[in-house]
Amino acid sequence: MTNYQDARGRPRVVITGMGAMTPLGHTAEESWQSLLDGRSGIGPITQFDSSGLPVHIAGEVKDFSPKEFMDFKMARRVSRSSQLAVAAARMALADAGLPDPLPDPERAGVLIGTGVGGFEVADREVAILRSKGFSRVSPFAMTGFIPNMPSHHVSQMAGALGPISTVVAACATGNQAIGEAMGFIRNGRADLVITGGVEGLIHEAAIAGFAAMRALSLRNDEPERASRPFDKDRDGFILSEGAGALIIERMDHAVARGARIYAELLGYASSSDAYHVAVPDPEAAGSRRAMQWALEDAGQSLEAVDYINAHGTSTQVNDAMETLAIKKLFGERAYEIPVSSSKSVLGHAMGGTGAIEAIFCAYALYHGMIPPTWNYETPDPECDLDYVPNAPRRARLRTALSNSFGLGGQNACLLFGANQAAS
Repeated sequence: MTNYQDARGRPRVVITGMGAMTPLGHTAEESWQSLLDGRSGIGPITQFDSSGLPVHIAGEVKDFSPKEFMDFKMARRVSRSSQLAVAAARMALADAGLPDPLPDPERAGVLIGTGVGGFEVADREVAILRSKGFSRVSPFAMTGFIPNMPSHHVSQMAGALGPISTVVAACATGNQAIGEAMGFIRNGRADLVITGGVEGLIHEAAIAGFAAMRALSLRNDEPERASRPFDKDRDGFILSEGAGALIIERMDHAVARGARIYAELLGYASSSDAYHVAVPDPEAAGSRRAMQWALEDAGQSLEAVDYINAHGTSTQVNDAMETLAIKKLFGERAYEIPVSSSKSVLGHAMGGTGAIEAIFCAYALYHGMIPPTWNYETPDPECDLDYVPNAPRRARLRTALSNSFGLGGQNACLLFGANQAAS
């Protein structure tokens, strides 16, 4: 007999559909396969002229046509983040085998996170106001750039009438959005939620700002090798864009409709460093707490973790700090746990990253395959764990822990489990 409640009596939550639009591919499956094969999504910037900046590379979603996912008029009025989110959500709904319209829309929620939202719309309309005057400002200016618009547009597209929210938590956004969406189901407010994260921020101001922080890689001549998580010669992250959307459901709801289950959401936690706006706590206490609390939320021990999907940005400070956090939490067992970073070929899609990496964790559990850290060539004495270098690894996985650590000292961690719907 299937047990549909966890040890705390809460509804169990499963992943039944996934969609993605990323620099690695136009679907979740294509993005996953590119990650396994080491096909990098990082290349020269094409969305603006970067010649006046020190950084000329990024992870762009190539050949994206929003009109494939929405009508022409809507595509013109919404931001790139909304376009990407709607595309990913449409694919996730189709992948979950859900009918259109949804059969019980008041029990369907939406929670899409973004780090910034439609920044390019705000920039464009301010420039129009200053150069051409008020009469030329679009009536869709405000609704084009406020951060809750991806959630609205996904809700509108799907006809989802249940609870809706938006998470804005910098690099921790995607994980936190999924974790909070799980709360909708655990608390009885929804049977299913369309959740995930998005960012459409390949913009000169973002590249300039991160470059001024000295946070970006300057390997302009070898973009595919520029992101080097945990490698001694790493010199910064690669800014990317993209969206990941997941359909999460109450387990009994999914089983009753015969849905395919990719994985189970077991636990979630967030924590604050309360230390610095951009530099992580050097003692790694905040990130350690997030991992520990996610395990406690799931009722799982340290021994239960089979794989860690790292934040792994390819910056000197983050990678050393994350390694330290893992060692402080797991002790000697840290050296036995495979750890990898998909940002080696994906880049860092800010608010979209956690959701895209959640999809990779679900696929890892579903297929029994650990994705690698590409471009790992020179070991760093400070980063001395098993980073699954340069080739995927087949393994029997029960659980996967996924880390996202953001600007402002915001940490979010998710624990995924292999499908156990029959237990």
